[in-house]
Amino acid sequence: MVYDNKLIEELQTKAKQIRKDVVVSIGVGVAGHIGGSNSSADIVTALYFYKMKHDPVNPKMEDRDRFLLSKGHVAILQYAALSEAGYFPVADLKTTKEIGSYLQGHPDVLKTPGIEAGTGSLGQGLSIGLGMALGMKLDGIGRKVYVLCGDGEMAEGQIWEAAMAASAYKADNLVAILDRNGLQANGKIVDRMNSNPIIEKWEGFGWNVIEIDGHNMQEILSALDEADTVKGKPTMIVANTVKGKGVSFAENVVGFHNGMLTEENYKQAIAELS
Repeated sequence: MVYDNKLIEELQTKAKQIRKDVVVSIGVGVAGHIGGSNSSADIVTALYFYKMKHDPVNPKMEDRDRFLLSKGHVAILQYAALSEAGYFPVADLKTTKEIGSYLQGHPDVLKTPGIEAGTGSLGQGLSIGLGMALGMKLDGIGRKVYVLCGDGEMAEGQIWEAAMAASAYKADNLVAILDRNGLQANGKIVDRMNSNPIIEKWEGFGWNVIEIDGHNMQEILSALDEADTVKGKPTMIVANTVKGKGVSFAENVVGFHNGMLTEENYKQAIAELS
């Protein structure tokens, strides 16, 4: 499917702003997950500003799509999207991880509007998402649950238990998205717990699999819309991405999985995203 150029440009601009918000959230001299936040920014932008039905005025409305950030350590990405969508002031992003702030290092469902579940103990998000998806089917809610996972997270056994269960229960209202940037906290995926060949694995577990360029907005929108047409099985969107996308010194650099910005780094990142 081909999408209107104006829509694509608006979403690309929003994604760049969200990456800038991520940098602002990290600030200077404090470690923050710029790598995995920036690699997923286009995907999260497409979800919040194109695909999902949600309401910042009524975050808990029953007839809403759900988004779960299984890789909860990149919470600053979701905070950026939520603030840009109107759930809370963008200015509050500067308080991230401060004592007393409602914006902490991992999502807190009790404190932050728009958060569906506390996540960040890796591997659990897909199980939670499956439970929500099956519950919505029982309640007759015709919406989707979207779960964003990291490729380092594919080493967690619970991911594959959830994958098998989702297929067995024909959870076609569940869409997982894999941020496949090839790096985790301590190095390359292929040099650690190598989860490849990832596409064949998900297909083997009975999922509909769509592979895309995770920075191509046309492909992202098309994949999300295609998932709506799939019946009788869950969908996994494998998004090939670049760790730290948009900030030149952080791109494909393991050290910026959870890196600290100097004053010079910070100014450069803001300039590149402005």
